[in-house]
Amino acid sequence: MDDLIQDGRALLGESDGVARRDFIKVTLGGGFALAALPVAAQSVIHTDSAGLTAGTVNVVVDGQSVPVYRAQPEGGSNLPVVLVVSEIFGVHEHIADVVRRFARLGYLALAPDLFVRQGDPAKVASVAALMSGIIAKTPDGQVLADLDAVLAWAGAHGGNADKAAITGFCWGGRITWLYAAHNPRLKAAVAWYGRLVGEATPLAPRQPIDIAADLTVPVLGLYGGKDGGIPQESIDRMKAALAKGHSKSAFVVYPQAGHAFNADYRASYVAAAAQDGFARCLAWFKENGVI
Repeated sequence: MDDLIQDGRALLGESDGVARRDFIKVTLGGGFALAALPVAAQSVIHTDSAGLTAGTVNVVVDGQSVPVYRAQPEGGSNLPVVLVVSEIFGVHEHIADVVRRFARLGYLALAPDLFVRQGDPAKVASVAALMSGIIAKTPDGQVLADLDAVLAWAGAHGGNADKAAITGFCWGGRITWLYAAHNPRLKAAVAWYGRLVGEATPLAPRQPIDIAADLTVPVLGLYGGKDGGIPQESIDRMKAALAKGHSKSAFVVYPQAGHAFNADYRASYVAAAAQDGFARCLAWFKENGVI
């Protein structure tokens, strides 16, 4: 596994085609929610789409068209599939870049707009308004059903749904845990700093800790030791709950990182933790038979 991690770190080096570029605001798969987002630097890691089929497709779920940023090797078939679940800010350039990184490694990677029914995060004026106006109104059940539909679409469009994984960040990290419990056919999952505990609500009736003992999909949790919103105590509780089951899940905690350490467009970015986390994500998928 150490060799796999080293290979993953190398992928993020400029010699492998990943470079820094100026920040731009474009469409789905490109723009940031500028009104709400604390952008710290006018640049992001950029993975180009040369050799890839990349862009937005639409998956219809119960009559609703759900936009999905998709990338895959040109002409590829029977590809391993990875679902990429965004932060609260939706599918912007950083998330699209993560999708392209996976595609360059041979995956059919897809990031759905899971807030399409509730609103556009890019048009919300503050994080508080985003949380109350969109996030709090997005039901977990709706999200899980959308992910089911996107995975089914992938299986009919060049992907191998029997070799599927999921990864997600912040809000998407919590969803990653929940979807791993919802869909036991997944090979593996990687949750980046997703909330583990919390009160049940009608739209969010369960938290990751509530499904831990019954989880069968192996989940790797990547967390920051300085994350004030996700204290180590909650990680310890999750570990204890997982120990009662059989999922072979694991955690990596980066002592010098806080929340959103993979978000390279924000002040929270910690390059060493982000690069190591992505490498461990790749190794976890390979170790568990995704690719």
